[in-house]
Amino acid sequence: MRIGLLTEGGYPYVGGEGGVWCDRLVRGLDGHEFDVYAFSVGQGQEDAGWVELPPQVRRVRTAPLWAAEEDGVVHGRRARRRFAEHYGELTAALCTSAEPGAAEKPGTAEADRFANALHGLAELARDEGGLVAALRSEQAVRALERACRAPGARRAAREARVSDLLTVADHLERALRPLSLDWYEEDGLGAVDLCHAASGGIAALPGLLARHFFGVPLLVTEYGVRLRTHYLTRPDASPAVRSLLAAFHGLLTAETYRAASYLVPGNAHARRWQERCGADRTKLRTIHPGLDATPFARVGEDRGEEEREKSEKRETRGKGETREHAEPHTLVWLGRVEPARDLVSLLHAFAEVRAAEPGTRLRIVGRPSGPEGEAYLGHCRALAAQLFPDEADGPHAVGRNPVSFEELGGPGAETTADVHAGATVTVLSSVVEGFPVGLIEAMFCGRATVSTDVGAVVEVIGGTGLVVPPRNPRALAEACVSLLRDPERRARLGAAARARALELFSVEQNVAAFRGLYLETVARTPVRRPALDGAGDPQPFAAPAEAHVPGHWTEPTPRAVPTWAVETPEPVTETVR
Repeated sequence: MRIGLLTEGGYPYVGGEGGVWCDRLVRGLDGHEFDVYAFSVGQGQEDAGWVELPPQVRRVRTAPLWAAEEDGVVHGRRARRRFAEHYGELTAALCTSAEPGAAEKPGTAEADRFANALHGLAELARDEGGLVAALRSEQAVRALERACRAPGARRAAREARVSDLLTVADHLERALRPLSLDWYEEDGLGAVDLCHAASGGIAALPGLLARHFFGVPLLVTEYGVRLRTHYLTRPDASPAVRSLLAAFHGLLTAETYRAASYLVPGNAHARRWQERCGADRTKLRTIHPGLDATPFARVGEDRGEEEREKSEKRETRGKGETREHAEPHTLVWLGRVEPARDLVSLLHAFAEVRAAEPGTRLRIVGRPSGPEGEAYLGHCRALAAQLFPDEADGPHAVGRNPVSFEELGGPGAETTADVHAGATVTVLSSVVEGFPVGLIEAMFCGRATVSTDVGAVVEVIGGTGLVVPPRNPRALAEACVSLLRDPERRARLGAAARARALELFSVEQNVAAFRGLYLETVARTPVRRPALDGAGDPQPFAAPAEAHVPGHWTEPTPRAVPTWAVETPEPVTETVR
């Protein structure tokens, strides 16, 4: 099978979002071929280069979302009329669609209007070119203004100012850039058997067009629902800008969900959001992301023995050893340092933990994410210094602050497994969380965990750890203390967590699930390129679905050769500018 993998800011770029699971998926499905169609999100990402690609990746085509060059085509009168018609319909749909958050059923007049306009603009770009220049033109801004002032437009749209119109038109130009690419040809996306978008939103646009032009089935994976992200961004924008952009991304999501053969949420939290945004439940197939358990195997296997030894040491306290001589506990937090991780609540919780268990330490391991993260890290360091001054003179003196701020790669924190190896309990304190990958890594290591009830945490933990409300330092502290004082319970929870992670969140289960879904999707899709006999008549059963299974029967014969059996050329790398 030939699969078109569609990504935005991810695979095959180094450090791209979602790039790790895409790489594991491609490598795991070595019986299939992949054409990667990737959008980059910045010059820095392109400069960083790509990850090493396996041989089953036959072609990579890239395009920047952060920049676009005009093709030099100037529309004539007929092309300008076509553009005005389709762009006017698209902006009218934005101005008259339901308010964000309202019940929006697939198949409404606005959704059909939006889909027809989107396809019309793509056909114009394919036939005439010049779409980028048209989207940047004064004609586009005036069309948006007419739609906002037309009868039936929502109040927020009617109140849009000139600056709002310019902002929205600029955003629409960037979002619609994929329509002008040369990917939609018979030897491009028309040659794949299935399109798999690694996320919703802009990444799925090429899949929508491949389905429109060639009937290629579309599969969309969402580990975090993009529409939810758009609802949470631009808090400082005017009501008109927020309303119009939310309408655009809402209609794009509705069209993606309608056109996709299957939607693959990565967890129940994402599934609920998809249903709320209008997804058909019969199309939903939950597949948890697969993580490589190998780096954590040694730590997880050694955990049970470590807990038994610690339990024996603590039992000797009644035989002459005092609590002060017992081995100190360590709480570990690992992740990106940013306000959404709520390290402030964690530090206040640790103050209560320290009062109950004086020898306990807290390791905060992670790097800040951008300038906001840098400022937040500085605030947390100042708070830790205020809450925990150096205890050089007490019976529990450690000679330094009991809270340490570290980064991966340093002493004792060379790898994630090293960090978890030194943890008595792993803590997650977030107020916003998608799929908690760091929590699964702790589970692979057999660590007992205390987490806040956000995102997919409860789904991941499944009873193998303690879960408390977010922004509640006292509850967080009480949960940590209860585990610190009960080594047998920690051992039981850690063993159960490791068993659950190996069963549900391994690479093997992820690859096997997608392999089955790919075959199911193709089996339900009509043949798009039928084989012909000598007289030019179609042969309905010349390329049956089971012929995609590798074997000696796929070798070329003197008879008509189906397209999937034709020898594939050497890998092709193309960059669209």
